[in-house]
Amino acid sequence: MNYLRYERNRSELTIISYEKSLRDFEAYFKNREGQLSWESVDSDIIRDWMESLMDQGDMATTVNRCLSAVRSFFRFALARGLVQKDPSHVVKGPKKQKPLPSFVRENDMNRLIDMQEMWGPGYEGVRARTLIILLYSTGVRLAEVVGLNTADVDFNTHQLKVTGKRDKQRIIPFGEELEKTLRDYIALRDETVGGPTEALFTSEKGERIKRWKVEKLVRECLSQVTTQKKRSPHVLRHSFATAMLNNGAGLESVRKLLGHESVATTEIYTHTTFEQLKKVYKNAHPRA
Repeated sequence: MNYLRYERNRSELTIISYEKSLRDFEAYFKNREGQLSWESVDSDIIRDWMESLMDQGDMATTVNRCLSAVRSFFRFALARGLVQKDPSHVVKGPKKQKPLPSFVRENDMNRLIDMQEMWGPGYEGVRARTLIILLYSTGVRLAEVVGLNTADVDFNTHQLKVTGKRDKQRIIPFGEELEKTLRDYIALRDETVGGPTEALFTSEKGERIKRWKVEKLVRECLSQVTTQKKRSPHVLRHSFATAMLNNGAGLESVRKLLGHESVATTEIYTHTTFEQLKKVYKNAHPRA
C-alpha cells in the first residue's frame, strides 16, 4: 500500500479498493484446504476465487478490478524477490459488457434547472442547484467536484481548474449562467459560514462537502425529471458529453474536457448519440 501511495502516486480510492481486494483474496485462499500462502497459490486458485466472486453476483468490471489488484501485488512481490513466480499473469478476466452510458435528455435537464419551486432561497437549495449546473455544464467527476477549491474558479477568464485522476490538471471553460450561479452561491456561502473558505462546496459549518452528500442530492434532484435507475453524478458527466456531441462538438474537444487519456474512451458517447438519432428518425420519418 505504501508503494502504491508514495511511489506510484495512486489515488486514495484506488489504494482502499486494492487493499480490500487483496485481503479478500488472502482470506479466500487461507480458508481452503491445505496450507496455502502468497508463495504457493497458483493460477487455478485465482480463477476459482474469481468464479466465486461471479457466483455471489459481482459484475465483470468488479471482478476485473479485483484481478488487477492481485496482478499488481504479484508484480510488486516478484520484482522484490518475495515470490518465485507470478501465477496471475496467465489469468484472463471475464469479458466486460459495454452498456451504453445512461444520460438525462437536454429538455429534462433544462426543466430541472429551471424548476424554481424545487430549490428554494436557503443555503442547501442554492448549493444543490449550483452543484447540478456545474456538474452538467463541465462534466467533472464526483471526486473532482468535491476537491474543487474557491481559488480554482477564475471569473475573469471563465475557466475552472480541475484536478483529475493521478493529480492531472485540466482547464474547463464555463459560460455566463454558471458564472452568475457560482457568484450567487459563493456570496451566500460566505455569509452562511462566516467568511471565505478554501473548499468551493461546503456544509453550513464550512467543512468540505462529502462525496455521499453530493451523491444523495444528485439522486434526489434527478428523480424529479427521470425514472431511470442510474441517477448518479456520473450520469451528469454522461449527459454533458452527450449534449456536447449532439450540438456539434468534436470528439477530440470532448475528450480534453472530460480528461480522457484516449479518444477511444470518449467514442462510447458517439454510440449514445447515434441511438438517439435512430429514435428521432423512427419517430419523424413517415416510412421509418
